[in-house]
Amino acid sequence: MLAFILRRLLQSVIVMLTVAFIAFMLFQYVGDPVTNLLGQDATPAQREQLRSDLGLDKPFPVQFARFVGNAVQGEFGLSLRQGRKVSALIVERLPATLELAMVAALIALLFGLPMGVYAALRRRSPLSHLMMTVSLLGVSLPTFLIGILLILVFAVMLKWLPSFGRGEVVAIGAWTSGLFTADGLRHLILPSVTLAIFQLTLIIRLVRSEMLEVLRTDYIRFARARGLPDRSIYFGHALKNTLVPVITITGLQLGSLIAFAIITESVFQWPGMGLLFIQAVGFADIPVMAAYLCLISLIFVLINLAVDLLYLAVDPRLRVERADAAS
Repeated sequence: MLAFILRRLLQSVIVMLTVAFIAFMLFQYVGDPVTNLLGQDATPAQREQLRSDLGLDKPFPVQFARFVGNAVQGEFGLSLRQGRKVSALIVERLPATLELAMVAALIALLFGLPMGVYAALRRRSPLSHLMMTVSLLGVSLPTFLIGILLILVFAVMLKWLPSFGRGEVVAIGAWTSGLFTADGLRHLILPSVTLAIFQLTLIIRLVRSEMLEVLRTDYIRFARARGLPDRSIYFGHALKNTLVPVITITGLQLGSLIAFAIITESVFQWPGMGLLFIQAVGFADIPVMAAYLCLISLIFVLINLAVDLLYLAVDPRLRVERADAAS
């Protein structure tokens, strides 16, 4: 177990160093930070002075080592567009994105898991066929179109929910949340549902297919032969073994929710990291782009590590296999 964790940590460090190198290359080949900061009218002496202050006159390996050292401390310099520290911008926008992604993941799990189980156990029922048809639409429709349709119906036509912004938030230290105010919750409904629909339909189809596969296995037939009740077979044996691939997909999709909330945040003008990144791309704000890339990669690495550890907790066979491999 310890060797497995150490090996995964080493792999994570290698991945993060690779991502840091890619992010560092943005500074080298996308725009000129000196020109962006001083403008076209700066004198050569001013340019050289700023280049020296930024450490751009140092050799490439020294610059990269300095970049990695600063990144480990969460420092990526100043935003070229806003003139503020990138770390402060990230801290300011991160709560909104995490709140949106977590609520979307919770919606997808709470509805997707039972709906997938029902679609597997009652696969010939009209409701099951309806679920699979709707799930096909959810997988096929692009996120921005779903968001626009929800805005049209619930914000424009029915006027039930707001169509943009985050609403009223409560500050808890450096963290801000709209979960504790009625206005914040109303603003959260449409973007979270929009972001959750693809994950919800994916979980429904995955749980259904895995559940049907598990129900065909020999140990389920043996459980039936022993006279175990259906509830025990379905939820004590079949569902538990179905959860292993579900954990994989859900874990990876959680990272995707955070990384690719860009579209949802743009449609609903949600003040999160995705909207910040889109604005940074339009202005070629390299420090913000590099920080976003490193942060999202770190989130993916941590989620993958957590998923691997959950494997060992959910499936005893993996613990036995790793113990045999170590002996």
